[in-house]
Amino acid sequence: MPTLQEVKQTLFPLVHPWILMSQSLSFLPTTVFRLLRAGDLRTLTSWPRFRAAWFGIFWAWIASRPTSVSVTFVAPLLQGRVRDGVIQREDSEDADTSPAVEGTVLEVGPGNGMWVSVFTDKMLGAAGGRRIRHVFGVEPNVGVHRELRARVAAAGLEGMYEVVPVGIEDLGSSGYVGKGSVDCVVCIRCLCGIPEPERNIRELYQYLKPGGRMYIFEHVTASSHWTVILYQGICSRYHERFSRSPLIQQELFELRPRIMWC
Repeated sequence: MPTLQEVKQTLFPLVHPWILMSQSLSFLPTTVFRLLRAGDLRTLTSWPRFRAAWFGIFWAWIASRPTSVSVTFVAPLLQGRVRDGVIQREDSEDADTSPAVEGTVLEVGPGNGMWVSVFTDKMLGAAGGRRIRHVFGVEPNVGVHRELRARVAAAGLEGMYEVVPVGIEDLGSSGYVGKGSVDCVVCIRCLCGIPEPERNIRELYQYLKPGGRMYIFEHVTASSHWTVILYQGICSRYHERFSRSPLIQQELFELRPRIMWC
């Protein structure tokens, strides 16, 4: 009989997109009111501009809230307890685990620090903990740096977590991180929002030391069963109406032969 954790792990990905879209709808009146109050008729009368404003207000709210996803999915990934997309139980002697995140880490797209807490000892526990020496948070949007640094401080990671104010394409010339110098690269739900994800992953791969690892938590295209493919297609179609980016990225699957996947 499936455990409660296994049931939750199966049902959550199916229900979560609709919860997210329902929550985004609730911010529609707020967006209209703010634009009217600001007298911004140009944005109100342009669907692309209005959608961008709507998405920005909604995502600012999402990013400010604690997320159980970091506990349920991301933390096990960084602990090395994910194999073929399945979380391995901590108390299982037969668990097929991978190495935990460690050493010098490059986090891509931390935003306002939504995921910073996953690098703490509390999250990583005995599987990671003190083995992390330094984290470079690559975030080109300077508008979120203040909150990002505040969350770093709140997590007790000052001195260990360094904000890098450039994009992936400018990382090499920034002088912050050298190619072949990091042990792990972490990408948590950021590749779906950037152009040319395959090219950017190839670039990030060059920063890994020999034997380094990439930890990717991302929306990807289903290929297991026609019902799942159909369901994902419906979700993705509606999701694109509420945000500026697609829900899934087909390109990530093209990288399977070149990256060790957990």
